Amino acid sequence: MPMKLNGGPTPATPVNKQSGGGQTHTGLPSAGIDRTQSAQQQLAQLKLGNRESTVAKVAEVLQRKGGGNELILEVKGRSLPVATGDQAPDLKAGDLIKVMRAGNELRLIGKLATSQESGIAKALAQRLPWQQNLQSGLAQLLNSMNAGLKAAPQPGQPPAANTTQPLPVAARQTLEDLFANMAKANSLQPGAGKAEGSASQVKQWLSESGVFAESRLLQTSGPQGAPTDLKLALARIVTALLASQGQSPEAFNRLTPLASQDLLNAPLQFPRLTAANVSQGSSEPASVAQTLRMLAGMLNRITVNQLHSQTLTARAGAEPGTPASTLLLEIPWLTPQHEPRMAQLRMEQYQQERNTKNNPERTSVSEWRLNLAMDLDHAGPLHFEVAYRHPSVSAHIWAIKQSTLRQVNEELPLLRQSLADLGLEVADLECRRGSPQHAETRLEHRLVDTKA
Repeated sequence: MPMKLNGGPTPATPVNKQSGGGQTHTGLPSAGIDRTQSAQQQLAQLKLGNRESTVAKVAEVLQRKGGGNELILEVKGRSLPVATGDQAPDLKAGDLIKVMRAGNELRLIGKLATSQESGIAKALAQRLPWQQNLQSGLAQLLNSMNAGLKAAPQPGQPPAANTTQPLPVAARQTLEDLFANMAKANSLQPGAGKAEGSASQVKQWLSESGVFAESRLLQTSGPQGAPTDLKLALARIVTALLASQGQSPEAFNRLTPLASQDLLNAPLQFPRLTAANVSQGSSEPASVAQTLRMLAGMLNRITVNQLHSQTLTARAGAEPGTPASTLLLEIPWLTPQHEPRMAQLRMEQYQQERNTKNNPERTSVSEWRLNLAMDLDHAGPLHFEVAYRHPSVSAHIWAIKQSTLRQVNEELPLLRQSLADLGLEVADLECRRGSPQHAETRLEHRLVDTKA
């Protein structure tokens, strides 16, 4: 469907206002629209080449004076009024559509699959209240390797008489493999970025975080997948525990997952560090049923991170400042005391257009932004914000403790030199007191929306 860019008079105020998710009639022009510009000028500001497509969000659906319909689209951070003719389009405010420039017009290629969007949002909403903190869950599993699990009570036996039993052999072996391959606190020494194999080691930790579990299953020939993938490892422990109780896999779906209070308070804030007093699991042996419910919550937590990433990536270009792709993941690591911790990593890719003297055609340049949050025993909570656009890099480090702030500032010259040794131009490098403000995702009735 061709859509002509409008200039000129403002749409007339309609007499009737429809409800029920149909057209949106306001009669007022959206903020930021300059109707004195021609279609060519408006498209030039978008830097949208001929036959090039992009994603737009329908902000409003209006009726124009004298008939006809108009859409207010949000495209690359700008509001565009487009006429759609006499026939009302099958669109409503909030819809995401794909459009292509054809000369000085925009053509509607299609509406993004609402079933897929709503499916992701629905799955995300269902799992939000049932997330178990991965750090405390891993601590409880580590305790179960040593203390065992309480056996299910036999008929007529009082609960106090329950004895403990060791983990099933398959579950114990899976946990041993998982912890053996987990990142260690002393794995990367200062300057390790230049060492051979360091990059592949970090890549392995990222790939085995559990976020890529389903992709790994599709790529591997065996049904089990990688034994050190966090999500697949947790699933194997579930299977072993159910088998030890003589239960089928279907019994797992009937369990109510255990949820962590910190994730109930802010289910979609990422990164969000766990408070130290709730970070570790109980030292008392848990029952098999409690462990299965905890594992269900842990699997939900990883799935929430997967769905959250998909939701944010699907909205690329729909609103100003949204990244082209987003990846949220948690990486487990071990302290020197063999205690599990989690590092929360948020990676975002932003696409920017630029012209060069030698190449007047627009070229797409990616800027990568990395946010890493972790809590160290002595240094306390630390946040690292890194922005990279070849060959320039900038970094901001946030520390809560004054002593840590002082220590980091003393190490900044070494960090600057290490980055320079990698061939990078260090644009900005500093340490600040406190913690940064992060965007929090809010779940709305139609889709998941990000608000600062």
